[in-house]
Amino acid sequence: MFHHLSKARRVFLLAALLGAATAGNAQQPDSTPAAAAPAPAADSYPENLNYIGGDTSMPPMSDSPIRADNPYHKALWDMGVALRVIAQAVYTQNTLHAPVAADDQVYVGERPFQIGMVQPILSADLRQLHLKRAQLYVGGDFDWVSWRPAGPKTFQLWDLYFYKALGANRVEIKAGYVSMNLDFIGLFVGGSTAAGAQGVYAVLPYEAGMSYFPLTSPGATLRVKSTPNTYIKFGLQRSIDPDGGPAEVARNQTGFRFMPHGDKALLLQEAGYLRQAGKDAREAWFRAGYLYNTTPYKNVVTGLNDSGNHCAFALMDYQLRPSNAEHPNQGLYAGGSYMAVPATLNGYTRYAELRLYDEAPLRSRPADLISVVASRTQYSPLLVESLRQQGKTAKTAWTASTTLTASYSLRAAAGSYLNVSASYIDGPAIAPRVPSALNLTASWTVFF
Repeated sequence: MFHHLSKARRVFLLAALLGAATAGNAQQPDSTPAAAAPAPAADSYPENLNYIGGDTSMPPMSDSPIRADNPYHKALWDMGVALRVIAQAVYTQNTLHAPVAADDQVYVGERPFQIGMVQPILSADLRQLHLKRAQLYVGGDFDWVSWRPAGPKTFQLWDLYFYKALGANRVEIKAGYVSMNLDFIGLFVGGSTAAGAQGVYAVLPYEAGMSYFPLTSPGATLRVKSTPNTYIKFGLQRSIDPDGGPAEVARNQTGFRFMPHGDKALLLQEAGYLRQAGKDAREAWFRAGYLYNTTPYKNVVTGLNDSGNHCAFALMDYQLRPSNAEHPNQGLYAGGSYMAVPATLNGYTRYAELRLYDEAPLRSRPADLISVVASRTQYSPLLVESLRQQGKTAKTAWTASTTLTASYSLRAAAGSYLNVSASYIDGPAIAPRVPSALNLTASWTVFF
């Protein structure tokens, strides 16, 4: 079949969100959607050293097994520098059927699947250069996976960029090597990775070339807050390899390669309305946008390379019921997503999602999050027909995937987060037509 829709690429995309969910972006106590989170003030100590300016958030710098008043932390923070290490382990397994033979596996969880990740991060607020509301952010990633098609076994660059906020934080700029999935679209339920479904889950932007953890690329972002509740964002990045994650890692093992041959520009545009929860207001976040890729992709119909791959998206989250007057962001939320890409250039073409989640379901546990997410991903009918003509699948190939995922995220101890989920997947792979799966996943993340 056409190489950009190879089995390895389809499998890698199946695991893309699972990999993104291991990016070390867990929910923080009393969290709000990070796209709305303003940049910290110039003297915000030490949160000006945390991850800022994106669509998701990390726990506070003080949330660590190492006490905040430890000399190790304070000595660095007083110099305007932070060294953070995130470690994570993930386990996934289908519980409806016995594991298949290794050569027959086609989706994550069909055999017991593990991920091990260590992510060192160095940040500096650049006070020595007399810059305010600025940051240098450098991150690496060591990844080990038990099933190679589902992710890279690599140690490489994750992020390396300069951040600056201007005009009372109305304008925010990033430039360098950026993982755009943390800065655009707002894919993480509740502003965290707590409820990430396993299987095909919002991977359409990655098909269209958007960079995502741990795959980075050179780029720049511009976010402008046009009114107190509205914003527009623009991004420009070098596209991820059109053959998918495995090809990207093979050609760019360190992550530093600036412009591999054939990879061209991806343009990102997003506009949104974001109203923070308050005493007299419920939180509301609507965003929509468009990605356009100038890189040639293999056309399923013609077999030729065509530029113009793109992804349109619209998402909405609304607070149905606040649960704590002292912390108005806590409570019950509902949301939905819709995304579309061309069927001629991509294996997955339409994505729709409905979600219901509760931030701080127990008042005594403000950092917990419980969610239920239902999604449906349409497979490219052109790809399915191509597979049939090549004799690589039966006439009964799956044409879509439907998932229902329930998850609970809890803060188990200082800096430690346990996430457990059950995901029923009807149509876990395009071909062959394997039985539906019930994947159980557990992950443990520690922020040092």
